[in-house]
Amino acid sequence: MSPPSLKTRERLSEVRYEIRGELARRARELEAQGRTLIKLNIGNPGAFGFRAPEHLQRAIADGIADTVPYTHQQGLPAARDAVAAFHKARGTPNASPERVFIGNGVSELIDLSLRALLNPGDEVLLPSPDYPLWSASTILNDGRPVYYRCKVADDFLPDPEEIEALVSSRTRAIVLINPNNPTGASYPRELLERIVAIAAKHDLLLMCDEIYDGILYDDAEFVPVAPIAGDVPCLSFGGLSKVHRACGWRVGWAVLSGDPMRSGEFHHAMDLLGALRLCANVPGQFAIEAALHGIDTIAPLCAPGGRLHEARRAVVESCAASEHLKLVVPDAALYAFPGVTGAAAEGFDDHAFALELLETQDVLIVPGSSFNVPYRNHFRVTLLPEPDALREVFARIDRVLSRRVEAGRDAARAVGT
Repeated sequence: MSPPSLKTRERLSEVRYEIRGELARRARELEAQGRTLIKLNIGNPGAFGFRAPEHLQRAIADGIADTVPYTHQQGLPAARDAVAAFHKARGTPNASPERVFIGNGVSELIDLSLRALLNPGDEVLLPSPDYPLWSASTILNDGRPVYYRCKVADDFLPDPEEIEALVSSRTRAIVLINPNNPTGASYPRELLERIVAIAAKHDLLLMCDEIYDGILYDDAEFVPVAPIAGDVPCLSFGGLSKVHRACGWRVGWAVLSGDPMRSGEFHHAMDLLGALRLCANVPGQFAIEAALHGIDTIAPLCAPGGRLHEARRAVVESCAASEHLKLVVPDAALYAFPGVTGAAAEGFDDHAFALELLETQDVLIVPGSSFNVPYRNHFRVTLLPEPDALREVFARIDRVLSRRVEAGRDAARAVGT
């Protein structure tokens, strides 16, 4: 008789993270068999030939001798000074080093901040689609995600009236992912002002995931929330992973702004949780000042002719040329979120499609439903591959969708006979 299995936390059954889930595991099996895959599931610049800028690498190399001891739980003083100065120049109220928290990437800080905020049953208003870490961290810190829709018909922008209608006596925070992952939407000032007004009216914390703040295309503008929020408590997240192409260094930060009297208890909770994990990765912190106050290396990549801009163009043109796809053109970030339309969308299942694409075309994408949306006809791709590689990917996607349409027609003809 076999021994009983080791039980795990029950709420893990509510957590979804298909970005590195079942499909990614199957991809590793196929690679072990010798297959060469085009993997578009993760926004990981280093996997596509991007490198962290040289001046950031030099900053770490020059400081490496001083990185052996633990540092303060909120981060190196010079790193926090650099983040505070950056946010002060942006107009963030009360931006000071004492209100800056350095973490092992934004991912860790999202988890810490929700742990500091939530009691069992508390609610967090999240966008749908969202980046699924936000949902997972809410659930695993005993909260309840409540989703406000960012509809395709509205270019994936949220409706403030719907957000306010979802506020309850248990609501603690509104999460904004801007620029947005997975849709690439960039939120206009007027929209953000209306959402800030809701947070002020209902005494909610604004949690602003702004990790893609410098990745903008054409005339898109990034509008930070903290300067609009003023005295309203606001936690603004940023890091080195995306704009500075340094995912593996695991360096992120969060800046707590607004009235210090209203957020003092939350500040102490964040400090305590930071102390429990001792400190964030120290070597990477030496790159923060160089990143925020040095050469702008992302803008040329996003300008016409730059690699990211041309990759985005390849996706936009491929979707426009397809009779099976529709796309809200991404204004920012590193992703596109196409939808399947027309005859190909009949009975469509995004997970089954992603698996077929992987097995038959050697392409790994993320099903749209993984981003906590109720519909099943979207998928996410990253814009990091070379433009020609993306054109080839969408040629393969079109082949699978065309085959699906033809199979449906054959079935209909067979029924007719």
